[in-house]
Amino acid sequence: MSKRVVVIGVAGVLVVALVVGLYLFQPWRLVTDRTADEALLVPAGTTTSAAATTTTVAATTTTSAAPAGPVALATGPFRSLDYTTSGSATLVRLADGKHAVQFEALDTSDGPDLYVYLSDKTADSPEAAFDSGFTNLGKLKANRGNQVYEVPAGIDLKTVRSVVIWCKRFSEGFGVAPLEQG
Repeated sequence: MSKRVVVIGVAGVLVVALVVGLYLFQPWRLVTDRTADEALLVPAGTTTSAAATTTTVAATTTTSAAPAGPVALATGPFRSLDYTTSGSATLVRLADGKHAVQFEALDTSDGPDLYVYLSDKTADSPEAAFDSGFTNLGKLKANRGNQVYEVPAGIDLKTVRSVVIWCKRFSEGFGVAPLEQG
């Protein structure tokens, strides 16, 4: 074989390795930001009781229904895992009985394969614990700003302890916030 064929073969392998490396690691995400500005369902920090209240007057008992609008069931600040993460997360019951999770003022690093998970682990658990026992709410919409994620029907919210921003490709957590209901 001539030297030229060997050089072309090595160059081809290097180009393929470079393309695969760029695809997997997406290094430009270290210096890019994506911002979402979705309307919040409830102002952060307004956690209230979701139960209906009962009032007894003389011999008459009346029950007032739960609030008609969205109600914050649990809220907590993000804790950084592998990347600096700040902002807050709130579990919200909607007027129609469905549920959602909202992020307010989220600020974390951008990443190549970020997802939002509802976890059955407490927010103070070690990072490796968040790789199982979760419900995937979908791809992270942006690494900054306000955003809302619908919780699928049928999820037992009594088991939800936290919400996690997780990189599937590299199995690492970016941030976690507690969502334990009182």
